[in-house]
Amino acid sequence: MRPLRSLSRSEGWLGTPPGGSLVPCDSDNPFLRYRCGLWSYHLALESGMTDEGFCAAVEALDSRVAEVNGRGFMVTPAFENSALGAELGVEVWVKDETGNVTGTHKARHLMGLALHLAVKGAPAAQRLAISSCGNAALAAAAVANAAGRPLDVFVPTWAESGVVDALRRLGARVEVCRRRQGALGDPCNARFRNAVANGALPFCAVAAENVWAIDGGRLLAFELIEALESGDGLGAVFVQVGGGALASSVIQGFAEAAAAGIIDRTPALFAVQTEGCAPLAAAWRRLGEKAGNIGIDAALQRASERPGDFMKPWAFEGDGPASAATGILDDVTYDWLPLVWAMTVFGGRPVVVQESAVLEANALARRETGIAADPTGTAGLAGLMVARSAGLVDDGDRVGVIFTGVDRSQA
Repeated sequence: MRPLRSLSRSEGWLGTPPGGSLVPCDSDNPFLRYRCGLWSYHLALESGMTDEGFCAAVEALDSRVAEVNGRGFMVTPAFENSALGAELGVEVWVKDETGNVTGTHKARHLMGLALHLAVKGAPAAQRLAISSCGNAALAAAAVANAAGRPLDVFVPTWAESGVVDALRRLGARVEVCRRRQGALGDPCNARFRNAVANGALPFCAVAAENVWAIDGGRLLAFELIEALESGDGLGAVFVQVGGGALASSVIQGFAEAAAAGIIDRTPALFAVQTEGCAPLAAAWRRLGEKAGNIGIDAALQRASERPGDFMKPWAFEGDGPASAATGILDDVTYDWLPLVWAMTVFGGRPVVVQESAVLEANALARRETGIAADPTGTAGLAGLMVARSAGLVDDGDRVGVIFTGVDRSQA
């Protein structure tokens, strides 16, 4: 396949800052270890801050995060799991985010955003806003509290009461958003966008709303690449997709490392959604149909210019989509353009899993790794299981999965 054009920042592709380096520094804090590849770091230097000043700012904010959350940011484990490999017939690498700040990967995005706000001198009194069903809101509340910034959180009616209580304890202002019968689109996102239109800053793990959310998210890929300890990289990576920022961050991190010669290739991306809510898979199908008529280059261009022709809110019955993987039930995959572009260029495709696979993967993950991840957090493994059964991954291939969230019901 001939190379396709690169996406722009406005389309959600962040890239490496000019003069940036992905060579790790000597620190266990990822925001310090990989700071030379962070946009916030380079923006800070451009504004006159020194390397020592940036490190001091990161350390100060991280200390406050630790006071609020009980832990600060540390490089999280990444390892090959031979038991999962034997079960699935491939070499499985697991990235465990359950021990991260607030028990999920989401805080990476929000810490990256907080550093940008600090570097750019955003007024401390300006309200932040996020639409979330749980993990992203908790991460946002913890980081916003640590940064001393006010936060509004728009949550669905089915948000867990324990999460809502925790948000309020962290000082967030919570608004529960009820869905109107027959209405398409997430009411929480609609209220969030209204808040942003009225002056709030988007403080969320959605690059379509704030592209700097990718900056901190990319670190997850850098950590996994460093753990591989070879230039061979991964043949494929399976990432669960709701709004899409996680998968977008991960594949961008891998693509940057491949471009820098750190790994030999960018892995194929398999974007995993559940059968009860799979808007990315539907958009991918529409894109394929259009490409059959006008070619893939032209179809991707059309998707960029007229995204609503391809990415449409998921239609469902009743109060909304349902799955044990509650964290990936977004009506719309907001950061979908980088994902379809990456799957076209580097290989892969959306994988839609049945609910039985979601539960089976969670049981398998917990049994073979001992990691107390929730069903959302292990949904990528469900995608790998389905893809292996469908012959989409070769025997012995080197594959990565990310366990993204801790099971709070066991806490």
